[in-house]
Formats: sequence, C-alpha cells, structure tokens
Amino acid sequence: MLKIGPFEFDFPVVQAALSGYSDGPMRLLARRMGAPYTLHEVVLDKCIVMSPRARRKLLLPLVSEDHPVGGQLMGAEPQQFAAAAAILAEEGYDVVDINFGCPVRKVLGRCRGGYLLSDPATALEIIRAVRGAVPPQIPVTLKMRRGLDDGPESARNFFTILDAAFAQGLAAVTVHGRTVMQQYRGVADWPFLARVKRHVGDRVILGSGDLFTAQHIVRMLETTGVDGVTVARGCIGNPWIFRDARALLAGAPLPAPPSVREQGEVLREHYRLEAAVHGEDWAARRMRMFGIKYAEVHPQPKDVRSAFVNSWSKDAWLAVLDQWYDPTRAWPPGRRKTDPGESAEREIVAAG
Repeated sequence: MLKIGPFEFDFPVVQAALSGYSDGPMRLLARRMGAPYTLHEVVLDKCIVMSPRARRKLLLPLVSEDHPVGGQLMGAEPQQFAAAAAILAEEGYDVVDINFGCPVRKVLGRCRGGYLLSDPATALEIIRAVRGAVPPQIPVTLKMRRGLDDGPESARNFFTILDAAFAQGLAAVTVHGRTVMQQYRGVADWPFLARVKRHVGDRVILGSGDLFTAQHIVRMLETTGVDGVTVARGCIGNPWIFRDARALLAGAPLPAPPSVREQGEVLREHYRLEAAVHGEDWAARRMRMFGIKYAEVHPQPKDVRSAFVNSWSKDAWLAVLDQWYDPTRAWPPGRRKTDPGESAEREIVAAG
C-alpha cells in the first residue's frame, strides 16, 4: 500500500510529472496499464496565474478516469507559487506537487526548480505559502533531488528542507537520487534514498532515479525501504512497465514483452486520445515524439525510430504505423526497454 494524504493505493508505483510528455493521454495509458496515480507535466506558476489563455492551454480539462491526479508547479516567488497552487485545486487536481528538482540550466538561472535546494529560506517560504493556499483536504507533496551538488552544505540544506516540509504538513516527498549538478549523468544514489527513509521514519518517501525496468522498480523498493517509487523516463513509450511491475510485486512471473500487435494497438489508442484532445494534426506532431520512444521496444528499433523521426505529417505518421505495426505480419517478439546506462556500476551503487 502507498498512502498520500487521504488516497490509498494498492500499488506503490506512480507515473512522474514529465515535462513535455505526461499529458492526459499518456496518463490514461499508464493508468490502464496499472499506475494508480499520475502527475501532470510541470507547469510554471506565473503562466497559469497571469494568463487565462495559457492556463486553458496548459491545464486541459480532466476526465473522470484521470483521478486521482497531481499537478506539479515550478516557480521562484512564494506568493505567485501559492496563487498557482490554489488554481490547480480549483481546476480539480487532487494533489499539488512542488518542484524543487528540475536540473535544466535555464530553470536554475531563473532561481527555480533545483536551484531552490541552495536557498532553504525561500524554499520554506514557498512550502508554507502553498500549504496555506490549498484546502486542507488536498495533499501537498514535494519533489527534490539529493542536493545541489555533493558538498556538505548541500546535504545540510537537503535535510533542512526535507524536515521542514513534513513539519509544514506535506503528505509525501519524492527524492531523486542524483544531485542537480549531475543532471542525468552517472547513476542515482539509491543508498541515499535508504538513508532518507531511515531519517524520516513513518513519513512517506517516494524514490526516483534509474527506473527503466520492472526489475529496477522491485529492487529499489526492496533495497531502500522507500514507500513507493515514481517512474519517469522509464515509462515514456513504455506504459507496460506498470503492468510488469504489478506482476512482479504480486509474486507472478514477468509478463512477456508486448508483441508488435500489442504495441500497435497502444500506439493507435495513444494517437486517438491525443487527437481527441489536440486535433489530428497536432496529435501527429506529438506522436512523432512519442513514436521515437515506443520504437525502443519494437524488434527492429533502429528502423522504426528512423521512420518516426522522418514522419512530419499526420499521413506520414500513420503510414509508419501501418508499415511497422502491421498486425498481419509475422513479427519477431517485442523487446524490453532497458536502462541506457545499465552497467555493473548500478549494481555496486544499489548495494551500497
């Protein structure tokens, strides 16, 4: 079980907020594959506070199947952050999530995201302001990395913010095992996640970092003791990771990789959902981006990726689908998505 405020989930694996990706259609597919809770991609606070037009574009209407859902915010000014949090609550988001983890350079340069791990005073003002702006029945959660860098001051700042977040009534904290300066290089420090969980006791900690397979998910849960995990890059174009993790955590065998027929069915449904939200032309442009990721589990990944890369129109994208996911052909078995940096180093770090 995973508990976030009033919400209890039978499966401790959720879909992370993924910038540019985790819109409603992606979230629905993750849910249908077993994710009990998902998060909307991160949005900038001032965009939804200062521009109703941008708000309508960024916060598309939620459908009944898409609950409970979290809305993730990023910003630098406490009161503006709080105003945006109140809007998320009004728009029907069940949880408000604060982003102190984004490592993108332009974000850091504007004192947002992971930068706030170096400024505990402002970080705590934001946490207090958001918790005060959101109705008490709506949980507030936090996403952070293990520090700005590997220095002792970063470690002190991390635990200062972590402890204050729970003292202010936050329901859960997600910790990514890399520093902000690491961005996505190297491996995530899973032993640090175990240290954090020991530190907070019965408070809810979700782990993040290097979760590209169902086996990774199980291993993180078993070796760190975290209450749950958030799957980020590992579920882009791979919603089957939730199905696979459910099976393993239930003691069942690992399901076979999705066949090309299954992959094609999911891609067509993904396109249909995107078209219903954005229109067919825009959906095809978005699905070019997704198709490149789905190609990783196709038995001919390089050819399929290249085909999607060159599909610049709706007709071209659908032609790729017809050619490479033709259900009448006798395709080889599908592949599993793997960790792009998987190595013995991961085993060493995970074992501490």
